[in-house]
Amino acid sequence: MTMSMYQASVPVFKRLLTNSAGILQKAEAHAMARSIDPRRLLEQRLAPDMFPLAIQVQIVADGARGCIARLAGHALPEPDASRFAVFNRGYHQDFHESEKTFPALTAYVKDALDYLHSVEPKDIDGTENSPIEVTWRGTTRHFRGLPFLRDYVLPNFYFHLTISYAILRIAGVPLGKQDFEGPPAYTNALAR
Repeated sequence: MTMSMYQASVPVFKRLLTNSAGILQKAEAHAMARSIDPRRLLEQRLAPDMFPLAIQVQIVADGARGCIARLAGHALPEPDASRFAVFNRGYHQDFHESEKTFPALTAYVKDALDYLHSVEPKDIDGTENSPIEVTWRGTTRHFRGLPFLRDYVLPNFYFHLTISYAILRIAGVPLGKQDFEGPPAYTNALAR
């Protein structure tokens, strides 16, 4: 069986962004139940030189959205082109300041999901060798479609998603592996 570029990207991003929205809602409920200022959770970091939770989540949403836009050959929308970045922002000021609450951050993730739901397999499939350019702050990186997705986007996506989860776990939010993965995506063909 061959896996298409669409199958390797859009369903993965949709599933994990949906799970992220659920994790954010669980984190907000945890903060409220324990009288924790939600802003404290959103500013939590794993280490002083790492981005806080709010930015980690933005990076996940922007990376998924930006990957798919580039693979599909969609023009990046102005003035929101920065929301279609792909993991190469390295400065705190490169992120929106509006995502300072759990509802705003959840809406940000859902906005990325809305974009992903607008993309069809025909938009992505066959882009394995398509040239992809990512330009930020005057530097352009050149890729081909499959290595862009497999070697650049997916490792970065999973890294920032895992960091988001880890920040909340360390902060005491009661999360488990199923919160990260979501409902089982597999069937047990032997159990009949």
